[in-house]
Amino acid sequence: MRLFPLLTAVLVTAFLYLLIIERDTLFAFARGEETATATTAVEPAAPATPETATGTVGVVAIHSTAQVIDSAVILRGQTEAARQVDVRAETSGLVISDPLRKGAYVDQGDVLCRLDSGTRDASLAETRARLAEAHARMPEAEASIPTAEAQLETARAQLEEARINDNAARKLAEGGYASETRVAAAQAAIRAAEASVKSAEAGLKSAQSGVLNVRAAIQSAEAAVAAAEKEISRLELHAPFEGLLESDTAELGSLMQPGGLCATVIQLDPIKVVGFVPETEVDRVNIGAPAGARLTNGEELIGRVTFLSRSADPLTRTFRVELEVPNHGLQIRDGQTAEIAIASDGAAAHLVPQSALTLNDDGILGVRVVSEDSHALFQPVTLLRDTAQGVWITGLDDQADVIVIGQEYVVDGVPVRASYQQAEQ
Repeated sequence: MRLFPLLTAVLVTAFLYLLIIERDTLFAFARGEETATATTAVEPAAPATPETATGTVGVVAIHSTAQVIDSAVILRGQTEAARQVDVRAETSGLVISDPLRKGAYVDQGDVLCRLDSGTRDASLAETRARLAEAHARMPEAEASIPTAEAQLETARAQLEEARINDNAARKLAEGGYASETRVAAAQAAIRAAEASVKSAEAGLKSAQSGVLNVRAAIQSAEAAVAAAEKEISRLELHAPFEGLLESDTAELGSLMQPGGLCATVIQLDPIKVVGFVPETEVDRVNIGAPAGARLTNGEELIGRVTFLSRSADPLTRTFRVELEVPNHGLQIRDGQTAEIAIASDGAAAHLVPQSALTLNDDGILGVRVVSEDSHALFQPVTLLRDTAQGVWITGLDDQADVIVIGQEYVVDGVPVRASYQQAEQ
């Protein structure tokens, strides 16, 4: 009975020996591999290679060549209506037109609000009657001028005749052929003729003044008619341009006062995209430069720069820039957030995976490259553009071996063993 426990103990001991002491041999036998005999001499360990001795770190890098790309100025901005006007009344009156609802499309010249004329039509008729009366007085006034001129010529002729008679009377009196009474009568005739001339001149001036007064009355009546017609024209408020109503027009029956709001009209085609350029980038933006924008819904817009401010915002020290893009379907709304890219002069840049970017101890953005002596080296870079294929960066030499895997595990001066993969184009 004691034989079986002894056999069991021997078998368990042998199994534990094989499992612990001869573990490798046991696993090799289980896999069907040949095992070395116990008498085989142990080969001496190979000496450490220089790479292992110096702590070389394996990394993955790419051979990157600089390419010339369009360097864009990237901004954040928003869409803005090309024009927006509050149509306001210039006169008072009751609104007698049915209101147009907000969102309605209106053409240039469409009537938005119509006011009650009140007594304005009667005032216009009165001013026109005064104008007609003034015109009727003009022939009479103009006819008095020739009459006054004829009277003046007659008076001057009589004066000339009186002077001739006076001269003859004086000469006859000197020869004893005329009396002193005749001379006195001739002188009296001269004074009477002179008085007639003055009276005729006054009559001519009066006739001319009458014509001037009639002309002034005509001009005054014409001005009154124009004012009355202008006042009546203010009773209809028209759309200054085609666009959309941003608010309802004034309600029927409401009293409109001067300056009262009739409606707000906005023009969305074309539409503007507005951003603000920092002063460090403003010299790279030019009027007429091609530009694009991407809305938050993914829609992309293409246009050109139409305005660049010459005066900086006093708080942000940025300059307003405007793009004009078509909006035929009016799908783009006023006030949508947009990412703006404005084309600028080309720049030599490298396309690398975004994961290759890293920060040094000072928080500077850059990449790590493999130097000529196979050491890791940090290079500061500037990010130009983010694309689906990677990021475009500047700050490297025309040829650079950029570490794309393992850059976080090395620092400047660490020897690296780089394996290279194909760079994205």
